[in-house]
Amino acid sequence: MKKITIYILFLAVTFSYGQELNLPVFTQYLADNSFVISPTYAGIGDNLKIRANGLTQWVGIKGAPDNQSLYADIRIANRSGVGISLYNDKNGNTIQKGVKVSFAHHLTLDYYSKQYLSLGLSYNLNSFKIDINNFRPTYNMPIIDPRITDDRSISNNNFDVGALYRNKGFYLSFNANNILGKEIDDFSGIEPDLLLNYQVYTGIVLQNPKNKKVEIEPSVFFQYFESDNRSSTDINIKYRKFNRNEDYFWGGISYRFLNDQFFKPLNIGPMAGIKKSNIYFAYAYQITINDLSGYNSGTHMITIGFDFLQGLSDCECTKSTRHETGIN
Repeated sequence: MKKITIYILFLAVTFSYGQELNLPVFTQYLADNSFVISPTYAGIGDNLKIRANGLTQWVGIKGAPDNQSLYADIRIANRSGVGISLYNDKNGNTIQKGVKVSFAHHLTLDYYSKQYLSLGLSYNLNSFKIDINNFRPTYNMPIIDPRITDDRSISNNNFDVGALYRNKGFYLSFNANNILGKEIDDFSGIEPDLLLNYQVYTGIVLQNPKNKKVEIEPSVFFQYFESDNRSSTDINIKYRKFNRNEDYFWGGISYRFLNDQFFKPLNIGPMAGIKKSNIYFAYAYQITINDLSGYNSGTHMITIGFDFLQGLSDCECTKSTRHETGIN
């Protein structure tokens, strides 16, 4: 039990200091919302897309990470798009809030073979603080440090840049997130000042040749953190089926692992969703595969979405993957 307690504390500290490196990315992007990963997806589609997401990690462990986020993006003019994301992330006694404003421009490389290139840029404003409301005197520390008089909130600004290549149902995006360094307290030796991390997301939408209302979408998501050279990979597969009204349901599974431990997954779990008219709903569950598995019931995620203001663009470069594959 002592070993497990120490392990939990270690993970809590690790996530606290790593929290600012990147927002928690589990399977939010698989809920038909690739804008979670890259600003280059802003404006791809024929409507205003809104997705609200709630994620609770390690249910059953007190103070485990908890995240709420809101994403919205819309096309402007024929070749550009804008988007915004808001988030609130709590991990033990640390709280991070922020906003990200994104712009993307979409280009047609070849009209006949349906090759497109999208370039994106995001401005990030983050606020990070320590919540002292739960600090209480203990037997070993009967007096709280008098220097702790507030929540010690700090803010920083940063940028993300990305590029997205699409060819019919194939897509490949590359992003560099938090490209600016961070000024830190010289007396603190454990806070990371290098926030840069890279993400690669690729996959392909495959149609059933006998039934074009059915799609299979395998995908891979790779993350690499410059500060400590750690990296992880998601391997995903989704099944999607449409009806005559263009409503659809989908299901799939995701497998995440550290890149030097392929056979020791961090998380694995199913996910499913449905879109009816302009309303979207999805649920994902991930089983924790480590020493904490006996102390929590896994990670749960819910996504609720709405699509508004439908209007087709004159440029093929802003149409979604489904239209790119020729399905109407």
